[in-house]
Amino acid sequence: MGLLEQSKGYKQVIRWLKTGKRKPFQFQSDAWQYYAEGYSGLINAPTGFGKTFSLFLAVLIEELNEQEENRLKSGLKRGREKPVKHSKGLKLIWITPLRSLAKDLARAMREVCLELELDWQISVRNGDTTATEKLKQKKQMPEVLIITPESMHLLLAQKNNATHFHQLRCIVADEWHELMGSKRGVMAELAISRIKGILKVQHPERLLRIWGISATIGNLEQAMEVLVPYPDLLKIIIKTDLEKKIIIKSILPDHIDMLPWAGHLGHKLAHKLLPIIHKSKTSLIFTNTRGQAELWYQNLLALDENLAGVLAIHHGSIDYELRNWIEDALHSGVLKAVISTSSLDLGVDFKPVDTVVQIGSPKGVARFLQRAGRSGHSPNETSKIYFLPTHALELVEAAAIKEAAKTQQIESREPVVMAFDTLVQYLVTLAVGDGFDDQEIFKEIKETHAFQEILASEWSWVMQFITTGGDSLTAYNEFKKVVKSDGLWKVESRQIAMRHRLHIGTIVSDAMIKVKYLSGGYIGMVEESFLAKLKAGNSFTLAGRILEFVMIKEMTALVRRSKAKKAISPSWMGGRISLSANLGSILRKKYNEALDKNHQDEELDIIMPLFERQAAVSHVPKSDEFLLELIHTKDGYHFFTYPFEGRMVHEAMAALIAYRLSLHTPISFSIAMNDYGFELLAEHPIPLDEKNIKTLFSPENLAEDIVSSINATEMARRKFRDIACISGLVFQGFPGKYTANKHLQSSASLFFSVFSDYDPHNLLLRQAYEEAFYQQIEEPRLLAALQRIQQSTIIITKPESYTPLCFPIKVDSLRENMSTEELGQRIERMTLEADKKSIFRKIKAKK
Repeated sequence: MGLLEQSKGYKQVIRWLKTGKRKPFQFQSDAWQYYAEGYSGLINAPTGFGKTFSLFLAVLIEELNEQEENRLKSGLKRGREKPVKHSKGLKLIWITPLRSLAKDLARAMREVCLELELDWQISVRNGDTTATEKLKQKKQMPEVLIITPESMHLLLAQKNNATHFHQLRCIVADEWHELMGSKRGVMAELAISRIKGILKVQHPERLLRIWGISATIGNLEQAMEVLVPYPDLLKIIIKTDLEKKIIIKSILPDHIDMLPWAGHLGHKLAHKLLPIIHKSKTSLIFTNTRGQAELWYQNLLALDENLAGVLAIHHGSIDYELRNWIEDALHSGVLKAVISTSSLDLGVDFKPVDTVVQIGSPKGVARFLQRAGRSGHSPNETSKIYFLPTHALELVEAAAIKEAAKTQQIESREPVVMAFDTLVQYLVTLAVGDGFDDQEIFKEIKETHAFQEILASEWSWVMQFITTGGDSLTAYNEFKKVVKSDGLWKVESRQIAMRHRLHIGTIVSDAMIKVKYLSGGYIGMVEESFLAKLKAGNSFTLAGRILEFVMIKEMTALVRRSKAKKAISPSWMGGRISLSANLGSILRKKYNEALDKNHQDEELDIIMPLFERQAAVSHVPKSDEFLLELIHTKDGYHFFTYPFEGRMVHEAMAALIAYRLSLHTPISFSIAMNDYGFELLAEHPIPLDEKNIKTLFSPENLAEDIVSSINATEMARRKFRDIACISGLVFQGFPGKYTANKHLQSSASLFFSVFSDYDPHNLLLRQAYEEAFYQQIEEPRLLAALQRIQQSTIIITKPESYTPLCFPIKVDSLRENMSTEELGQRIERMTLEADKKSIFRKIKAKK
C-alpha cells in the first residue's frame, strides 16, 4: 500500500465515497496519487465520470492530511480538544469558461466539503458576481475560487493582489479544450504565468500545480503543453479507457422533399419532437444560435400550449436572474424542457436531464458529443441524444457524426499564439494593479506557449506601444498609459485605470442594450444594431416572450407585453458555425456510400430517393471525385461545386476561383455558399472545361491570389476592430453608455489607416492580417482542399434545372435579400419549375 493510501485524508475520502455506495475510478485514484507527488497535467475522461472529483478531491486529501499533521504536531488527540484551525486563504483556483458551469461546480463542491466536515469557503467570481460578494472576497479570499479568465485578470488589476496567492496550491483549467482555441485561453495562460511568478518569489520552495480537464479533444499532448509549458514542472496525461455509452437517434421525416433547403425540414418535424419531450423526465434542446432558440421556443409553444410554464429558453443574452431561475428549475426537475445554445454545453450536471435533442447540424463531432453528455450525467447511465435535421442533407451529417462518435474521430483545437492585442491588454492590467518589472514579465511570458516565439524586438515594440503609443501616436497623451515609477511600470492616471478595468476581456461584440419592461424587471439583452432597425410598436421575441418595442431610454430598451401572434427574432453576431474539417472528411465518405445498398445508416436509406434524383439529373460525387454543375436559368449562368470544407473555406475559395476566371475573361460574379459547396453566378457563359479546372483550383501562387481576390485589406480592417478594442486603442464606453458599433468601427478604421500609412511594422496591424488569413480564410485548410482536388477525378455535369445538391445554396443566396413570405413564394416557383423539367425528361426518356 502506498503512502497516499495510508494517509488519514485518503481514508476519510474513501469512507465518504462508500457511504454513497461509490468507489473511485482508476483515473481518479491515479490523479490523487500524481497530485500528491507534485505533478501537473491533463485529465481526459468521458463526460459524467467525475473528472471534477479527480482533482478537487486530490486537493481536499492534501488539506485533510495537513490538518492531521498539524493536529499531531500540536499534540492534540482527535475529539478531546478543539481542532487545530487551518490557515485561511485561497488554495485552489478553478478556471471555467461558462458562468452556468461555475454555479453548478460551487454547489457540488460545497456539498462535498459539508459532508467531509471541512470548513472551506467556495466562491464564484465572474460577470454575475455582486459588488458585495467581490468586496467580501477582497477582505478574505475563499479557499476555492471558481473564476473566468476575465475575472482572473481583474484580480491582477487590484492593488496588493500578490497577497491573494500566499496559500495557493493548485490552478485547474476546466473544459480546457473550450478555452484553448481562443484568446480567452491566452488570457488564462498569461494569468497562470503571473501567479506562478508571484509564488516563485513568495514561496520558492512550493511548487504550484497546474491541471487541465477535458472530455472531447483530438490533440491531447498539445493541449497539455499549451497549459503546462514549464520545464520545472513534472507533467502527466491521465487518460481513462472508460467509454461513455451514447445512443444517437435521428428524427426522420416521413418523406423527403426532392429539393431540400436549410430550415425548411426542421419546423415540419417539430410535431415529432413533442412525444420525445413528453416521455422524457427533462430534455435539453440545443440550437446553434440564439435566434434559432427563440424561434423554436415559439414554435413548440404554438404546437402544444400545455408546455407553457414547463418549457424555458436559456442563452447568454437572457437576464442573469432569469438564467439563474432556469438552472435551479432544471436541477429540481420543475421544467420539462429547456431550449439552449452553447450556454449549457459544458460540464453542467442537471440530474433530471435524461434526453438531449440537437436541432440542426452541430458542425463538429466534439460539440455534438459534449452536448450528448448533458444527459445521463453519471458513469453507469447512457446518454441519449436525438438529431433533428433542419434540411434533408443534414441527415448525411447525422450518419457522419454517428460514425465519428463510434470511431472517436474528435477534432483538434488549435491554440492561439502571438495575440499581441491580448498581451498589450495584460501588461496594462498589471500596470493598473501593482505595476511590473519589464524584464521579469518578459521572462514569464516567454515561458507561455502563446508567446514562446516572441522576439526581443517585438517585446520592445509592445513596451513602446503602452508607454508612448508607438511611432505614430506619440503626439497624443491618452496613449501614454504606462509610466515608470519607483522602478516599476504603472498606470498612474485614475481615469485610464478605470476605463481599462471596465473592458478587460477578449470577447468583443456589438454594443449590447438591456431590455426592460416599462413596469420594471429586466428580460435580457439584444444588440444595438438589431434595435436600430425597430420602430415603436414593432414586436420581437426575447427569452421566449413576445415583446412590443416602445423606446430606448438611457441605453435601455423599454418594452411591454405584445398581443401579436408572430414576431421577429433578434439575430446575434457570430450566428453561423462552419463545418469542421474532421466532419467534412467523413461527410465526403458518406456521400461515397449514399447509393451503396450495403451501408448500415438509416439516414442514408431515408434520403435514398433524393440521391437517386441527384444521380439522375447530375451526379453523386464519390470521395475521390470533384463535382461541378453548370446550370443555365433565367437568372443567368450558374457554376456550382462541392468541396465539403465548410462555409468559411468556401467563401475564400469562391472568391479565388472568380478572380482567376476573370484574369482570362472579363466577367463579374455574385457568390453564394454553404457548408457543402459554393455558387458563382454570371450574366454570361462561364468558360469552364476539364482542361482548365485543375489550373483554376491549383494551390500554386495561393497566397498572392488570395490577397488579390478577397480584398485582404478590407478583411484585415474588419478584424482590426476587435484588436483595437482588446488592446485599448478604442474605448468602448461606460456601462449604460456604450459607444455605437458604427463609431467603434470608424474609430478602429481610422487607426488601421494611420498604421498602414505611417507605421507599417505595427504588430497589431500584422496581427489583423494574420487573423484574417488563418481564422477567417482558414488558409491552411483551403490549401489542403485544393491539393485534394488536384488528386480527384473532375466530373462536370450540365443539369437542366437546380439539383438536390445545389438547391440549398441557391436558397441561401436568396434569403439575404427577401422577406420570409417572398422567399417562400420564390422557392415554390423554383420547385415547380424543376419538377416540370424532371417530368419532361422522364417523358422524353420513355419515347
